Amino acid sequence: MLCKICAHTTLKIFRKTILARYEIQYFQCPICRFIQTEEPYWLQEAYQHSLNMEDTGIVQRNLLFSKRTSTILFFLFNKKGLYVDWGGGSGLFVRLMRDQGFNFFWNDPYTENIFARGFEYNKANHNSIDVLTTFECFEHFVDPLREIEKLLSMSHTLLFSTVTFAEGTPDPERWDYYSFSHGQHIAFYSLDTLRYIARTFGLNLYTNHKSFHLLTPKNFNNTLYNGLLILSQLGISPIIGMLMGSKMKQDESMAQKKRNTEPASR
Repeated sequence: MLCKICAHTTLKIFRKTILARYEIQYFQCPICRFIQTEEPYWLQEAYQHSLNMEDTGIVQRNLLFSKRTSTILFFLFNKKGLYVDWGGGSGLFVRLMRDQGFNFFWNDPYTENIFARGFEYNKANHNSIDVLTTFECFEHFVDPLREIEKLLSMSHTLLFSTVTFAEGTPDPERWDYYSFSHGQHIAFYSLDTLRYIARTFGLNLYTNHKSFHLLTPKNFNNTLYNGLLILSQLGISPIIGMLMGSKMKQDESMAQKKRNTEPASR
């Protein structure tokens, strides 16, 4: 089987049972060290519900990502720019970012927008995106390079999360990120994999070497990037929100106007 990142021949590394019924093969590339499953024929069953019932940390991660993202955008990018969250799920992250004052929009073809209704991405109106965020998506990509290329056609900068590994092969008995029980994770990235992707698209990679990464043409120091991530955990987020000015009331007024102009249902 060829690597879906660099097209080199992969090596079989182990077999595991997913969804409690399918025994599947995992492969690793000896060059970029990307790990992939065999062709994922089980995905229709795995995605009966797009939001995984086992994911009890989803709210906590959205809060963490909003703190990190608001800090990175405030100090490194255009504060008044246009942002889109791709694969935005319920819209909770977009709502949190708009509450922080950032002009964020939601996009997800597979999940209902609950918290960011009225702020859906529209290509005709949103054709100049400063930064595209995409969290907890890379590990779901069947064809990662094609998906990443599609995202980069929307914006030259991607801020994303996926849990990475530094060396060797993560132990299938100890690394929870394989997520054998639900079968939705089919692509696993080493830091070498991300570096290869950055070179492929002519971008710079900034990372905390764990789970939070940035691909961008911008050139700055990775120490600065990680320093801002640390700063985001030290209470600067409310200050950024105060300086930016929350869009909460503005969005509420817009929603009320929209409701008043819609024809009444019988």
